Amino acid sequence: MRAIYFAIALATAPAAASAQVANTLLPPPAAPGPIDQKLLRTAAPIVALIHARIIDGTGGPVLQDRTVVIDHGKIASILPVPPPAGAEIIDATGKTVLPGIIGMHNHMYYIARPNLDAALHKEPPLLVPQMTYSAPRLYLAGGVTTMRTTGSVEPYADLNMKRQIDAGALPGPHMDVTAPYLEGANSVFIQMYQLKDADDARQTVAYWADRGATSFKAYMNITRAELAAAIDEAHKRHLKITGHLCSITYPEAVALGIDDLEHGFMVNTQLDTGKQPDICSKSAGADTLEKMDPASPEAAALIRQLVAAHVAITSTLPVFEPLQGDALTPPQAMLDALAPQARTALQSILAAKRFNPTPKELTIYAHATALEKAFSEAGGLLIAGPDPTGLGNVVPGFSDHREIELLVRAGFSPLQAIRIATMNGAIYLGVQDRIGSVETGKNADLIVVDGDPSAHIADIEHVAIVFKDGVGYDPAKLLASVRGDYGLY
Repeated sequence: MRAIYFAIALATAPAAASAQVANTLLPPPAAPGPIDQKLLRTAAPIVALIHARIIDGTGGPVLQDRTVVIDHGKIASILPVPPPAGAEIIDATGKTVLPGIIGMHNHMYYIARPNLDAALHKEPPLLVPQMTYSAPRLYLAGGVTTMRTTGSVEPYADLNMKRQIDAGALPGPHMDVTAPYLEGANSVFIQMYQLKDADDARQTVAYWADRGATSFKAYMNITRAELAAAIDEAHKRHLKITGHLCSITYPEAVALGIDDLEHGFMVNTQLDTGKQPDICSKSAGADTLEKMDPASPEAAALIRQLVAAHVAITSTLPVFEPLQGDALTPPQAMLDALAPQARTALQSILAAKRFNPTPKELTIYAHATALEKAFSEAGGLLIAGPDPTGLGNVVPGFSDHREIELLVRAGFSPLQAIRIATMNGAIYLGVQDRIGSVETGKNADLIVVDGDPSAHIADIEHVAIVFKDGVGYDPAKLLASVRGDYGLY
């Protein structure tokens, strides 16, 4: 079964990224610089994790009492044998080793709402200040060793940050840097450029590809002509494009050749009341999702179309979790990471979201999770990321764990959910030969957690060590270094 599932996933993955793109994403590791040195658990060239439980990320069975040997940044062996001479020994009794998380809808910014009050009134404009300092450290502390920025508001900062991380000058994950949003007219975000026409879209893609962006994201008000031009230019350069759509329906985007669609099935507008071509509908997908029962002919047809065209779907459940009406309780470590104003805003939003959801809201969330599961079971490539924008319950690192937990709540097994958040992301990025699973010969991008996530998925939160290219970071040191900073810088 494991081999069949793996073969299906590979067969349904989008076309593999070029070798140049893969090498840009995962360059040869640099030695940790002075800043990183302060945040490490170990930088020994050879490390042996003994008596470890292994969740390998492929969906295969859990392995017990293994010795994982990391040798100069690579996984050298995974065997129930004594460690090699000269290795630094780390006793992993009671702990689980799993692949580093590959966050496929992650951001380097925080959404700020000027003068937000307890009634959630705010003043324009809506702003997205960059979290260049705190976000990379929060991701790494949570075990996110590779991430896609999935839309940039400060693209030069993201590109320069990636270069400094790759050079060992700053701590943070491997980065797939997405260019600025490809947005049409009437955006609610004052910091986004608004495309003029299809030729402008093509030129924008070319410009940012020339400057080092390795992926693109279409946004809510883009037109079909603009999206078609953007896809054409990106594909000429062997780069991929995803979309958080509204003006364009999922079937239209698939027909145009898009590679990925964000937010699961939440923002498909094909059945929205009053939907007009190239115009974002009033319900922004809520009508469609309410109508699209997972057992309906419309749902089956859409899933067949997506799978046949090798279009991936990115699950972002944490940002929609309030639709269930749950009383969300953020972990204390997450609250500690927030700047005072950000913490106040979070508490106001959470208090307002503790309500009895409407039947429509419950239906929307139930349909969304069931459609993600049906898509995956049909052979579609489901990938994951939390959309961490500070929307009350979504913060880097912490919410990457929550995404995995919500996939389990949606009906996936813990091993399936972990695969979605690790190996599937590597497949989409075209780097599954290097990262995404705990296998001999791959890069040592690993998480060590206390407990057993295969039995208790919440144990995914108890990160003890994060290895990136074989260098072991201390999550407690990373979190302490950004205490009170997220929402500030």
